[in-house]
Amino acid sequence: MAPFLSKRDLQFQLYEVLDTGALTARPRHAEHSREVYDDVLNLAYNVAEKYFANHTREADLNEPHVEGGRVKLVPGVEAAMKAFRDAGFFSAHHDEELGGLQLPWVVMQAVQAHFQAANMGTSGYPFLTIGNANLQREFGSEEQKRKYLTPLLEGRWFGTMALSEPHAGSGLADITTSATPRGDGTYSIQGTKMWISGGEHELSENIVHLVLARIKGAPAGVKGISLFIVPRYRVNEDGSVGEKNNVVLAGLNHKMGYRGTTNTLLNFGEGGETVGELVGEAGRGLSYMFHMMNEARIGVGMGAVMLGYAGYLASLEYARERLQGRHASAKDPTGPMVSIIEHADVKRLLLRQKAFVEGGLALGLYASSLVDDLATGPEEAREDTRLLLDLLTPIVKSWPSKYSQEALSDAIQVMGGAGYTRDYPVEMYYRDNRLNPIHEGTEGIQGNDLLGRKVTQSGGRGLTVLLERMSADLRAAEGLDGLEEIRSALSTAIGQNREAFGAILGRAAELGPDLYLANANSALEMLGHTVVGWMWLRQAAAAARALPGARGDDEGFYRGKVQAARFFAVYELPKVRAHAELLASADATTHEMRGDWF
Repeated sequence: MAPFLSKRDLQFQLYEVLDTGALTARPRHAEHSREVYDDVLNLAYNVAEKYFANHTREADLNEPHVEGGRVKLVPGVEAAMKAFRDAGFFSAHHDEELGGLQLPWVVMQAVQAHFQAANMGTSGYPFLTIGNANLQREFGSEEQKRKYLTPLLEGRWFGTMALSEPHAGSGLADITTSATPRGDGTYSIQGTKMWISGGEHELSENIVHLVLARIKGAPAGVKGISLFIVPRYRVNEDGSVGEKNNVVLAGLNHKMGYRGTTNTLLNFGEGGETVGELVGEAGRGLSYMFHMMNEARIGVGMGAVMLGYAGYLASLEYARERLQGRHASAKDPTGPMVSIIEHADVKRLLLRQKAFVEGGLALGLYASSLVDDLATGPEEAREDTRLLLDLLTPIVKSWPSKYSQEALSDAIQVMGGAGYTRDYPVEMYYRDNRLNPIHEGTEGIQGNDLLGRKVTQSGGRGLTVLLERMSADLRAAEGLDGLEEIRSALSTAIGQNREAFGAILGRAAELGPDLYLANANSALEMLGHTVVGWMWLRQAAAAARALPGARGDDEGFYRGKVQAARFFAVYELPKVRAHAELLASADATTHEMRGDWF
């Protein structure tokens, strides 16, 4: 079995770049220690290796199907869910009184990374459930928490998010699922939801759907959308599972990748009444759901990273073992062949993968650390933290999704024909990851969110905080050996961002919203590459500080970090300029293109 995760890199990211151990000084985590975190991570690795990685290919080749009216999955999925549940991971980040360990979110994301890397399809079930429970903890009533939260945290019930409809995928303002008051505080739910991951299975006693619907008489658009708890089976007063709630499986979607996760078309109200409970206030459903979606967007980015990382490690192992060709300087055609890792172009492909996946991992964990700062950090800094996290979220979701796909393409290229076959896992990772640029908001949506909302939010304070933090790290890295190229390239990119955002924002009123957003993708690419360059500066600085005392494998690890940062500076950060110039110019090419010209 090829390695699916680098324990050494995860330790480096958590403790040498982020100083996660310092979180134990905060009251919420005062009973923790680095040893506790390491024990949790080791448990995650062991469970992922034994119960998740063991059926990855089987689940890919035998996707969910219906037999006798029930969804059938490969047996390994149920065993994996039991192991995950027994390890306490469903509730690990929650309060102790809820059965949790009060783990920091950054540690929880590192835990989840193990399962995403080992088996993306199977990991979908618990992660949807964790997100569902987090939303209910935040916005549910005490009665709803009593009925639904405890069994979700115990892993006895699973959860979903049911947003999209056949005619309204990303366009949630157009949903038509209706909610009619029943006179007792509950609602009758009627409609159809599409692309619902984990929407039907036999892995849990109940499935709790979080459903967006429109109460009768509500206004059109997003302001008329409310959020409802809709269980597969109704729940009795004592909390036990009751009769069916007429949530009917209308079909399974057959996917290119991610095949281990059931993806469903669900009908609500077919064959009888479907009863739902309103979450919070009417008309605020989308804002509540975005709490879950924004969390999920970080999870999507991390999932993309871990697929790319698993592919990188597989191709690296192959490149070390595969003998082919000789050095260009070798004159004797009968001389011994060398491992392909000795060839410069293979090194380029491996370095590119390393730069993308280790940079993406640093970004995902950094964003997760901001979640902790928002919850337990200094009170006076929390508003800046919130704005910075809001600004980074579209990048955390979209950048790794796109560039892990490029990394996986490079992994296949390193392995040649072997990488294209099912004898190795990289072709499966490639298919699995292709979903990540789409779900939880496409690249186009993330670009519009970044340029249309996040950059201008609170007078642009989030962008100011980001630029200040990047500049501070540039100053802190001054004088460290081997960092000249990454410091110079990042400094140049930061300046290009300032100028481009200044130019486009200064013309926003003149351009109008359509033309202003026409090149939002360039804003996403420009700032995304700059932020990942910053992540590489942080890693290279930590490595440079550790190198003087490093020996053996540690020395090689740190030198690899500095070299990968140098690669990103030389090969990737120069791309920022083209996107900055395009954004600043407010080029109208795409805006002016007409549908009948294609």
